Amino acid sequence: GKEVVIANAIIAILTIGGQQLFSFFTFSCPCHVGQNLIYGLAFLGVPALILLIVGYALNNQTWRLVMGKRSHFEKVTSSNRLLKCKLVCFVLCSITGRALVAPVTWLAVTLINGSYYICAVSEYVPVYYYGVALNVTASERSRILATFPCSQLVPPELTQARDEVILLLRYQSQVAGWLLIAVVVITVFLSYCLASCFSPLSFLHFRYWSSYVHNEQELFDEATEQHSRLYAMQHVKKFFGFVPGSENVKEIRIPSLREWQAISGLAFLKRVDEEHYDYSLLHDWALKERANGKYLRIDED
Repeated sequence: GKEVVIANAIIAILTIGGQQLFSFFTFSCPCHVGQNLIYGLAFLGVPALILLIVGYALNNQTWRLVMGKRSHFEKVTSSNRLLKCKLVCFVLCSITGRALVAPVTWLAVTLINGSYYICAVSEYVPVYYYGVALNVTASERSRILATFPCSQLVPPELTQARDEVILLLRYQSQVAGWLLIAVVVITVFLSYCLASCFSPLSFLHFRYWSSYVHNEQELFDEATEQHSRLYAMQHVKKFFGFVPGSENVKEIRIPSLREWQAISGLAFLKRVDEEHYDYSLLHDWALKERANGKYLRIDED
């Protein structure tokens, strides 16, 4: 839907901005044999991996899938199991597609920029094609090539070869970046086409279904907020003797030291019976204890 497209666009823009700032303030190629490759690949891969994990973690569908359990009243059949497997695969693909927006954007932008790729593979470029004969050992040749990303470290006689090597590596990096973008765009387009072809719904029916699911979730969230507030309000009223926000409060309840101790501390979800839980220490107290004790009248003036 439109909201998903807008959200993905915002994620991509933020990733591009973050990558530019990240490169400007933190990236500095070591120009040393054996370290260039590790440094360049770390800047290419590690942020992308972190963004992928964050994309999974911030998606509510991930936790709905992880925490979802089969109902005890549901009869297990082969058709139900097959349907559930299809649904899990579909949701996983949807989650992965959303999670890949930021890491793919990061990889594409960094490859088009070229700096990380140049740093990573500079020491492996054959310089014989540029009319340069380095009559040195292999280790010394690698050391010289590793300095190519740092122009101030390159000997004057190799400046022209260095410029040509940098142009070649930047070309390779940018081509890889655009190929990545093309592959992702084609894959997304074909995925939507295949999903539409195999969908049991018509175009208008699908739009209606999407609208219904969105409205149902919105209403459910609003009802959850109001229901939990009203339910919690009953427990707070029992403990303090009045409802927060009410006018003309006649009296308030003074909780005892034992009651304060009962609702203080670490609260865990506590199972009461097969169908119900206590959500907090105050909830547990309100269900078990009677609201006796000391009350204090409030002067209306």
